[in-house]
Amino acid sequence: MPDVITVRVQTDSDSFQDVVVTIERPTYHKPFLGGFKNQITGVEFHNAGSQTIPKKRPDKGIQLSCRETQTVFEKNKAQQTRNTTSTQMTKIGLYVSNMTDKLISPGKYLTAEEYHKRRLEAVIVLQKYFRRWHAINVVQNLREEMRLRLAWEAQAELWRKKEKEEKLRREHERRLNPKTKDDFELLYNALELWRQEEAERIDRTLTGAERKAAFCGLLEQEAQLIASIGRHKLNAYEKNQQKAILHFLAKCAQPKRWKAYDGKVTEMDTQYTLHARELLEIYRSISMNDIPKDERLDVLLTLRRTVKEHECKLTQEIVELIDREVDLMSREVKECNLEGLRKRICTLFLQYIKTPKFNPEVARILKVPPDPLKLYKNINFCHSCENYLPSSEFPVPANSRTIGRCRLCCKLDNEARRREAFLKYKLILENLRKSEADYQDDSKIVFLVQHQDLQYMIENIWGSQSALSACSDLYDLVMVRWDKQCEWSPWNTILLTKDEADAHLKLCNLEKAYEAAFIHRIKHKHIRAKNYFTQIPAMASFLHRSDNQANAN
Repeated sequence: MPDVITVRVQTDSDSFQDVVVTIERPTYHKPFLGGFKNQITGVEFHNAGSQTIPKKRPDKGIQLSCRETQTVFEKNKAQQTRNTTSTQMTKIGLYVSNMTDKLISPGKYLTAEEYHKRRLEAVIVLQKYFRRWHAINVVQNLREEMRLRLAWEAQAELWRKKEKEEKLRREHERRLNPKTKDDFELLYNALELWRQEEAERIDRTLTGAERKAAFCGLLEQEAQLIASIGRHKLNAYEKNQQKAILHFLAKCAQPKRWKAYDGKVTEMDTQYTLHARELLEIYRSISMNDIPKDERLDVLLTLRRTVKEHECKLTQEIVELIDREVDLMSREVKECNLEGLRKRICTLFLQYIKTPKFNPEVARILKVPPDPLKLYKNINFCHSCENYLPSSEFPVPANSRTIGRCRLCCKLDNEARRREAFLKYKLILENLRKSEADYQDDSKIVFLVQHQDLQYMIENIWGSQSALSACSDLYDLVMVRWDKQCEWSPWNTILLTKDEADAHLKLCNLEKAYEAAFIHRIKHKHIRAKNYFTQIPAMASFLHRSDNQANAN
C-alpha cells in the first residue's frame, strides 16, 4: 500500500469529495490484541488494532518485566538426617523411664498489643541508656575543651606577663645603660617625669622660703642628672661611632649580588670590593688595642705600603705619623703615651678610605656625592642651627606648611624643654608599615605619615586607648585597617590591642559584627582625622580618590 492514498467520500446524495489520507507506518511491532492465524499461509487476522503510539515506560535502570520477577519456580527436595533416630513410648509390656523428662507447661498468652508494648518499653530503655552514654561523652568533651581553653588562657596570660616583665626589664636596662638615641630619649622622659613629681610634692608640702630652697635643690639635682646623662651620651657616641665606621667599611667590602631567574643569589667580587676588604682588615687591625709590639709593627708596615701607592698630602702625613710611631716604639715609649698618635693615624686612614680616588667602592655609599652640583638640588636651610642640610634631615609633620628645623635641632629642643619619648609611637608606626607592606596592594599613605602625625592621632583623636577595651598601654596597641578591602589611611583605621586587631581583621561584615552606635563613633573619628590631614598637599589626591570611590560605590 502506498504512503498516500485518495479516498472518495460521499458528502451528499449527488456529491462526492476526494480526501487525501497519509498513512503512518508503525515503527514498532504491532501488539496482538486478538484474532486468528491461517495455519496454511501463516497470515494473521487481527480483530482490533490501533495506530496510536503506545506510551513508553520510563527507564529505571533495572528490568521490571521479566520471567524471573513474574514467575515462581518451585522445587521439591527430600531431606534426610545423617543419624537415624527413633522414639519409643510406654505401652503394655514396655516400661520407659521418665526421670530425665522435662515437664513443659503453657505460659500466659501474650497478645500482639502486649508484645509491641514490651518491645517499645525495651526500645525506650535502650534509648535512655544510649542517650546517657552520649551525654556523658559530650560532657567529657566539653570538660576537656574547657580544660584546654583554661590551660591556653593561663599560658597566654603567663606569656603576656613574662613579655611585660621582659619589656620592663629591657626598658630598665636601656635607662641604666643607654646606647641609642631612643634610649636617651627615654632617659630624658624619665627625668622630666621625676622633676614634675618632685615639683608637685614641693608645691603640696612646702611654702615660703622652704619651698624656694627645695626648688633650688631640685634644680641642682636636675643639673647633675643632665650632666651625668651627657657623660653617658659621650661614651655611647664613641662606641656607636666605632661600630658605625666598621659597618660602613663592611658595606663597602660586600661583593656584588644579583638574583637569577631560578631564585638563586649570585655573588661576585671585583677588584674594587677586594681592595675595600683589604682596607677594612687594615683599619680593624690598626684600631685594635693591647696587641703585641711585633704585630703592631707588621700592621704599620702594611699600612705604609698601602698608602705609598698614592702620592698626596694626606698619604704623606700618614707616612710621617707611622714613622713617628715606629721611632717612639723603638725607644720603648709607654702605650698610654701613644694613644693620641694612634688615634690620629686611624682618623687619617679613615679619611683615606673615604676618598673615592683611593677606594672607588665607597663612592656609592657616601652621603655627600662627589659631584658638588648634586648638592644644590635637595638642600634646605635650617634657621635654628643655620646649616644647609639635605631634605631628608627635615621632619615634615602634617600641620606644617614650610620647612622648619632639622632633626638635630628638634631633638635638642625636645631634650631641653618637653622631653617627650616617641619610642612607643615609632614602634606602632613601624608595625603599621610592616602590616601594610604584607598586603601588597601598593599602599602609599602610610609611608607619608610621620610619628608626630601618628602621635596626634593616638592622643587627640583616639584618646590613647583601644576603641573596644579602652586599654591604654601603648606597647600593646596597634593600628590596623577599619575596612581591610581599602588601603590604610587616617580615615580608614582603628586603634586596638594586638588580640583585638587579629579578631577584627577576620571579620567579613562590619555592619553585622559591631553595633550602630560603635560604628557611628568610629566614623566620627575618621571625619576628624580627614579634616586634620587635609593640610598635607600630597594627600589631596588620595582624598579625592577615596571620595570618588565612595561616590562610585
